[in-house]
Amino acid sequence: MNRRDLLKISALAGLTATASTATTAARAEVCSSDGTPNQFIPKKAADPKPLENDIEKYPKCPYCGMDRKEHNKTRMLVQYADDLADGTCSIHCLALSLSLNIDRQPKNIWGPDFAATAEPRPLLPVDQLIYLIGTDLKHAMTKKSKHSFASIEMAKEFQAKHGGTLGNFNDALRESYLGMSEDVAQIRKNREERRRRAQQKQS
Repeated sequence: MNRRDLLKISALAGLTATASTATTAARAEVCSSDGTPNQFIPKKAADPKPLENDIEKYPKCPYCGMDRKEHNKTRMLVQYADDLADGTCSIHCLALSLSLNIDRQPKNIWGPDFAATAEPRPLLPVDQLIYLIGTDLKHAMTKKSKHSFASIEMAKEFQAKHGGTLGNFNDALRESYLGMSEDVAQIRKNREERRRRAQQKQS
């Protein structure tokens, strides 16, 4: 084999190696975020201060697509130990985030003060909140409402008008998991009905 042929083979080998490396890198890039639970890793960059302007930074719930500004009275925010954060529309979708990111330790979880008059509702650490569970008040993504309050007095005032039982964040989260099957079935039904009405308007 002459020198020219050796040079050709060497060049082809170099191109093949480069292409192979690029392909491997591309596959790694795809696979690094593929498969359960990796595809559910929060997609925003790590944020040491996710509470600042949370609606602007996390405008849509990543699990249902709902607008967090519109649902600011029920929205929640979780910051994991690696500073990745999930801004959700409700405790229902927060429960999904906590389940899907099971290898991430929550560092902070915030919920809204439903009784506040400010728009949007301020977010507070959930261990400072009182939850009123199962009232006749509507709640995003769930049939059994789980509204949070900064003061026990306001929670009791709403309880007198709307019913429900008082509890803490863990009580509300447990009820979210217990009602997940029924809630998901209702959400599917509601969305199918909206699609049906939209199709009727177009026809």
